[in-house]
Amino acid sequence: MITAVVAFLLAGGIFFFYTKPAYSGPGTIDSPSISEMKGQIAQYNDALEKVQQLQQLKSKLLAKYNSFNPDDINRLQTMIPDHVDNIGLILELDSLASRYGMSLENADIDTTNQPAAGSSNTAATGAIQTDAKKYDTLALHFSTFGTYANFSAFLHDLESSLRVVDLSKLTFAAQPDNSSKSDPTFHYDITINTYWLK
Repeated sequence: MITAVVAFLLAGGIFFFYTKPAYSGPGTIDSPSISEMKGQIAQYNDALEKVQQLQQLKSKLLAKYNSFNPDDINRLQTMIPDHVDNIGLILELDSLASRYGMSLENADIDTTNQPAAGSSNTAATGAIQTDAKKYDTLALHFSTFGTYANFSAFLHDLESSLRVVDLSKLTFAAQPDNSSKSDPTFHYDITINTYWLK
């Protein structure tokens, strides 16, 4: 009888002085309590569940993307690219002009509308507003020579091309040696704006 009472008291002491504090009491970095470990396990399970949800969403979006016609995707990327390709744009325009015996000359990127470093607050505010847009603009200036008919056909092809382009400035002048030609040629100075997604 005495042995049973001693064993009961010993078990109670172990529970109250060791088991219960180890389960619910504050742990240490090296030895966290059981309740803290359960909390960490619950956090890890939540994180794993979110990862699985993201993987499922990624798979759905990838399947949706793969269901699109690749030609349509290429056309869309040509219309509004997701990066700036100055050389590619110049080569594309030069190839377009070469169909009519013309070539691009003095091609350069117009940076006059870009805010300078250390500019005023007004310019900085304008830059912030520009950055808020989902697209940006590139101004390209170039010159070319050709007859009016060929230049008109070049502009028509440029207008019909997939790439979004705005003609912002155009000046032209007759060539000095036009008097001896049945179809006079002109010198054209052109500035266009094109766009890309940020």
